[in-house]
Amino acid sequence: MADDGILVGGGGKDYAEPKDLLLRYGNRHGLVTGATGTGKTVTLQILAEGLSAAGVPVVIQDVKGDISGLSRPGDPNGKADEALHKRAAQIGMTDFAYRQYPVVFWDLFGKDGHPVRATVSEMGPLLLARMMELSEAQEGVLNIAFRVADDQGLLLLDLKDLQALLIWLSENAATVGKTYGNIAAASVGAIQRALLVLENQGAAAFLGEPALELKDLIATDGGMGRINVLMSDKLMQSPRLYAMFLLWLMSELFEQLPEVGDPDKPVLVFFFDEAHLLFNDSPKALVDKVVQVVRLIRSKGVGVYFCTQNPDDVPGDVLAQLGNRVQHALRAFTPRDAKALKQAAETFRPNPEFDTETAIREVGTGEAVVSLLEAKGVPAMVSRTLIRPPESRMGAISAAERAETVAGSPVAGKYDTVVDRESAQELLAARAEKAAKEAAMAEDMLKQASARDAELKQARRYEPARRTSTREEPSLTSVITRAAVKQLSTRQGQALVRGILGSLFKGR
Repeated sequence: MADDGILVGGGGKDYAEPKDLLLRYGNRHGLVTGATGTGKTVTLQILAEGLSAAGVPVVIQDVKGDISGLSRPGDPNGKADEALHKRAAQIGMTDFAYRQYPVVFWDLFGKDGHPVRATVSEMGPLLLARMMELSEAQEGVLNIAFRVADDQGLLLLDLKDLQALLIWLSENAATVGKTYGNIAAASVGAIQRALLVLENQGAAAFLGEPALELKDLIATDGGMGRINVLMSDKLMQSPRLYAMFLLWLMSELFEQLPEVGDPDKPVLVFFFDEAHLLFNDSPKALVDKVVQVVRLIRSKGVGVYFCTQNPDDVPGDVLAQLGNRVQHALRAFTPRDAKALKQAAETFRPNPEFDTETAIREVGTGEAVVSLLEAKGVPAMVSRTLIRPPESRMGAISAAERAETVAGSPVAGKYDTVVDRESAQELLAARAEKAAKEAAMAEDMLKQASARDAELKQARRYEPARRTSTREEPSLTSVITRAAVKQLSTRQGQALVRGILGSLFKGR
């Protein structure tokens, strides 16, 4: 690795010319493309290694389990050992040595890594509304729910809190509407159905505490950047949950990180593997957010790199922002493939020594057509490059090795146990229980008074008739009723009525 860059591979004649990704342009984003089996995953691996060695934290998705090998050194007795050393010598990599990197495994489902959580309040009504693709009226009701929670001190931490608050709003829509605006039952129902879809995809595990702190992602271990591997094999099967996580994470990065301009090296680099799944199957809100982040987050020192099969898998607005390019082989088996191949070649700065389109078709496994930003951020001429060998293990690690890494990670025990504080769901349940008890007590008092009145009437039937007065004495029930009416006219009485009717709302 050069002092100001990370070695990607060797180019030029006999592949002896080093090709470095300059760290000061690492936040100018990048793209790694190529057909299946051409070496994209190894390219992601060596980029993560180089950034980590330079002290740059990395977040990378592991869709197929192959990236987990970063946590273990390469095997000197493996079948590929001789070939890897030969390649290192060919590109002039004199310091090649097997080693592992500081990896922390994360898993939204908490099975193959530390759980990742965020609270409902951190998500906020805007992101949730976009995530659930709510209408304007439904988004308005969701905003009312969050405002009521703030005004009444109701913490929205997990999915149960938001669901309980929506039920309470529906039951008290008339009262709440006088202060905050109309709450249509149809809108509440639509939000509840959208939340049910999220819950079915695993959102209940993601929404809650303890919430992930960004400092645990943007960290170094022993001077090396932490490589945060997000296990995504199961996550990609839950596109709504995947989109929710990415929306939250990118928003948090954008809001919390300060402006740094063009730093000497990135603050954080984010890799999107299998990017075509991200753009093809995700809600429009997520795609729009990715486009916005790619445009603006460079000034925060964050680099975003996409890995996919064809460049046209990435929207044009995003593609235009990706300065560092590594193009593995593309095969032109169909008219669409031929078009993608031609478009890919046209995005590179031409090299008079070879035809770019032909080179993209001909490069072998572990070889690529590369153009990295050079002085003043200008794309270098395209070069046929032999990708350097990885120092960590190629391929997946065993379940036992993963468990060992998780148990010994610097965040072990911090996020593994769910914390269920008293929040909106518990407080609203306590209110309902209190109101039910007061209503039961009032009903019991009335029953006792009626029973006592009946006993008095029964006793009077056996007393001699009083002739001194024709005026009938008031019954015990009527006396208690008048007393109750008088009491209910007081402030305490009004509070009791509100409790019975389930309308305890800010003392109104």
